[in-house]
Amino acid sequence: MPLATTASIVAAAPAGVCAFNIITLEHAEAVALAAERTGTPVILQVSENAVRFHLGRLRPIADAARAVAAAASVPVALHLDHVTDDGLLHEAADAGFSSVMYDASREPYEMNVARTRAAADWAHGCGLWLEAELGEVGGKDGAHAPGVRTDPGEAAAFVAATGVDALAVAVGSSHAMTTREARLDHDLIAALREALAVPLVLHGSSGVPDDELRRAVAAGMKKINIGTALNIAFTAAIEGSAYRGADPRPRLTAARDRMAEAAAHLLATVSGVAHECRTAS
Repeated sequence: MPLATTASIVAAAPAGVCAFNIITLEHAEAVALAAERTGTPVILQVSENAVRFHLGRLRPIADAARAVAAAASVPVALHLDHVTDDGLLHEAADAGFSSVMYDASREPYEMNVARTRAAADWAHGCGLWLEAELGEVGGKDGAHAPGVRTDPGEAAAFVAATGVDALAVAVGSSHAMTTREARLDHDLIAALREALAVPLVLHGSSGVPDDELRRAVAAGMKKINIGTALNIAFTAAIEGSAYRGADPRPRLTAARDRMAEAAAHLLATVSGVAHECRTAS
């Protein structure tokens, strides 16, 4: 199937859309398998941190993700996530990404506006959809402090000043959570949905329980970002494997299968489709 765009997947979704951060080829394959099993469009995300892991080179992982997306039987889009480096931003279009999350949230508000406005102008000139962040989602070092919340009035002003196409907001989730204990501010989500004409994005969704995710989507969250949940599944499968040979494929197969199960469950939860998890053959 031809590569989809993030904008088209988000616009067409009757409920929420899952966007999974991938690190390896096995991550991408697992997400595509899960999307095919559930019949659900999906977004593959490559973060700036993942690019750094791949020796600072975007194209190898981008090319692999694009090939996986093109081979899928459901719409799959590519998104470049948490970009702080303008040089990396400017590689996005040629590498096959239809959208970018530009993250200047650590900057003071006025600088965040100025940098994000410039990024949005560049992105729109290249036909890309641009997401930004306001309210610093927790779970990262530095200015990303847990407990911060996005103010609806400030968010409306930020969107108007920057021209972004989607906004990641702080409503109680936190990056890199390994337990699903986060409780979201659903009244705030509803207020943000009322104040903004652009899709709302929930970062740090791996730590949010299923019922909270469903409520968040019902309240107005549209794009649900997930990363750590895949990594937990990957690591558990590798560490729990009984295989002791030198060939890495048995362990990687188990890891891919476990990630596909986790992704399918989350796709079903967020999109509202019925799904019975099963292991790939």
